[in-house]
Amino acid sequence: MPLKLVKRPRSPNWIMRGTVAKQSIEETTGTTDKKIAEAMRIKREKELLTESVFGKGVVMTFAQAALDYIEHAEGETRFLKPLADYFGEGLLKDIGQHEIDVAAKKIYPKASNATRNRQVYTPMSAILQHAAVKGWRVPLKLKRPKQPAGKIVWMKPDEAERLIEACAPHLRPLVIFMLYTGARTAEALWLDWANVDLVLKQVTFAKTKNGEVRSVPLHPRVLHELSALKHRDAEVFRTDRGEAYDRPDADEDADTSAGTRIKTAFKGACRRAGLGSFEISADGKKKFIVSFTPHTCRHTWATWHYQKNRNLTSLQHLGGWKSIAMVMRYAHTNVEEHAASINSLPWASRGDNSPTAKE
Repeated sequence: MPLKLVKRPRSPNWIMRGTVAKQSIEETTGTTDKKIAEAMRIKREKELLTESVFGKGVVMTFAQAALDYIEHAEGETRFLKPLADYFGEGLLKDIGQHEIDVAAKKIYPKASNATRNRQVYTPMSAILQHAAVKGWRVPLKLKRPKQPAGKIVWMKPDEAERLIEACAPHLRPLVIFMLYTGARTAEALWLDWANVDLVLKQVTFAKTKNGEVRSVPLHPRVLHELSALKHRDAEVFRTDRGEAYDRPDADEDADTSAGTRIKTAFKGACRRAGLGSFEISADGKKKFIVSFTPHTCRHTWATWHYQKNRNLTSLQHLGGWKSIAMVMRYAHTNVEEHAASINSLPWASRGDNSPTAKE
């Protein structure tokens, strides 16, 4: 029985009802206009017939795939709206590398490659992968735009101590926590007391960047700072007004960095600690340029951990990196472990003191 337009007693909109290719359908058109509803009925019936012959992937739209991804894959939804607005009802099978490259530049014309990677290529890759698993399209390995390799900046112990001493009272426990757990700024800012165990001396990060739960033992210094906090409910770390830090605005695509919440306070601590330098701008004004950012705390923890343990697997597990390649950056930063092998190289001009002269 083909689809027919019918009315429900309590709904002003036309309903499509019937059976097409052995599939029972009852869907609202969302309109009270019968002409528009009839056009939608014809389109939907054609889709169902095409799907029955060639499979669902032929008629699957990007919007449908994105919705299924949200409902069943429980994926990140933050950057999906601009993508859904752009691709909308376009067929999923027609979206390839070229279409995504064009979309990235049109949606974010002035953005950096890093932003386009984060807000276009990453969510698109996730949705297309989800669709491939469902059998709605062939897998697509996206080629992402190149971006500068991240520079590893870390604090020496004396620099970290200067920073801690210069922190405002509300910032001090947060900075110590990040320096000794390797927590990402977002993981720390919105950490709930329910995920902190002062008895077992560990913290659990339930919502992480890579989607995997991880736990980290708490250093005695962190335990000391956390034990001194007066509250034991909701968010662990608070602003100077005793309030929880504002969470990212879901409707503001540019609001992506947790570090902006403590940027001013962190910069002030760096300035008081002398961790930076003053520069004269083009208009003759003196401006303080900080040497470090909140994320430097994570780099510092990783660097310190590798210096003491020389264990990349342990570092990867505790830091929550998905690939060992990401962790290798800290091994490259710490080259002093190879000093002995370098010092053993021959130095003929030293005469009897050279390694080769003693052989």
